[in-house]
Amino acid sequence: MRTSDSVKHLFARLVSSLGRATATREFKWMKQALISSHSLTLPAMLQRRLSGEPLQYILGTTPFGPLDLLTRPPTLIPRPETEDWALRLADMLSPTPHRPLTALDLCTGTGCIPLLLCHLWPPGSIRAYGLDISKDAIRLAMDNAARCNIPSSQPSSQTPYSQNVFIPVLGDLRDPDIFKYLLPPFDIITANPPYIPKREYDELPISVKDYEDSAALLGDPPGSEEQDGLTYYRLISQLLRQKGMLRDGSIVALEVGRAQADAVEGILQQSAGLRNTQVWKDPWNVKRVVLART
Repeated sequence: MRTSDSVKHLFARLVSSLGRATATREFKWMKQALISSHSLTLPAMLQRRLSGEPLQYILGTTPFGPLDLLTRPPTLIPRPETEDWALRLADMLSPTPHRPLTALDLCTGTGCIPLLLCHLWPPGSIRAYGLDISKDAIRLAMDNAARCNIPSSQPSSQTPYSQNVFIPVLGDLRDPDIFKYLLPPFDIITANPPYIPKREYDELPISVKDYEDSAALLGDPPGSEEQDGLTYYRLISQLLRQKGMLRDGSIVALEVGRAQADAVEGILQQSAGLRNTQVWKDPWNVKRVVLART
């Protein structure tokens, strides 16, 4: 079969699978990706998509606000709902080089949240850390920092911060020694932790289950007593209540799954002692973020 006939046949199958509007949009993005790549071909990309592989892994990038971030399996692909609240958070705060902020992003993945803040805020106004237990995620976050021209190492203590800095750190948030490297207190703590209960995970499409890291999705690690998807919020609350973790006037922003906002708000209030809380909805009218202030 000629290449052109093969592409037509594969595209017809994609239309049947995704619907004409979505298939046409994805096909356009695939053709655009060919301009900057010598290794991709349309038939190969269409075959991969038909097998269920996420488009973002096929293209190798995904937009996140004004950024164009690298994406590689198995690291979690940034979602539009995360982009929405990260942009809202960036708009809500106005750090300056004279009043810089220190941020910590837990379960950082691609580094999308802290990199967006570093990109949008004035140079020298933020030093951000990104913690993840996955070596793949930390490597990708480092690569994304380089792609976004954000320094990813500690500047010299003898010189003031003239640039925003994002420092990915490999580690487990359950390890108390990790904070030897993260240097609290923090003005901002963000997280998009694993939050999907096992029963919901089992029903996810293969484009998620077969490609993205289950450890970045399942809200309860193997052996957890609870199976409600909230294990990581309980762990994060234990961190937040530690003395010296948060500065006065700091902000905590945690993404949550569908129907989890009220429970997570209760965990923050009762376990972390953060009484000043509110919930943000995403553009699809889902309660998506629990915000707390000290």
